[in-house]
Amino acid sequence: MSSLKEFSKGFFKENPTYVQVLGMCPTLAVTTSALNGLGMGLATTAVLTMSNIVISAIRKAVPKNIRIPIFITVIASFVTIVDMLMHAFTYDLWKTLGLFIPLIVVNCLIMGRAEAFASRNSIGKSMLDGLGMGLGFTGSLVLLGSVRELLGSGTVFGLELWGKKFNIFLMILPPGAYMTLGLLAALFAYIGITRKKRGGSK
Repeated sequence: MSSLKEFSKGFFKENPTYVQVLGMCPTLAVTTSALNGLGMGLATTAVLTMSNIVISAIRKAVPKNIRIPIFITVIASFVTIVDMLMHAFTYDLWKTLGLFIPLIVVNCLIMGRAEAFASRNSIGKSMLDGLGMGLGFTGSLVLLGSVRELLGSGTVFGLELWGKKFNIFLMILPPGAYMTLGLLAALFAYIGITRKKRGGSK
């Protein structure tokens, strides 16, 4: 697989949220706004990329029977760094995201990429995989948060588009998260099926 495909596979073909259905906890919980989705997505991307690099670098020295505890230790170290940086430089966002920043440690997306990819591939490929998957996850959260914020509050990233003229309060509640996620996942599935049919007809 080329470097470009390695990097871009997480955007659509193997999108963590809408195709692989990974990391649902923060996806459903923090996407009441586009800004929350962006903050959580970038934090996850930073942890995923750096942990992939380190895990790939040490993969040959890690005994197979204790690889999972070591992977968790590496991931937890980067989560702690990101948590402290957000606390120092983006305090309001850090307060909003709250417990979900430390919970990045147990995000199945990060552990899944560590086990399935970083522990079996070179540092360069693992970095591209982590960055691509992380940005795909970020885009998913921003998309979900934007739709919910727009329909629930009439704003996107806090910028008023139609204000309170047409608001569906349900969209910023948990049921709105499930409905929006389901509809977007269905859209991704439809587009994926359509692309496959077009590719097969050539």
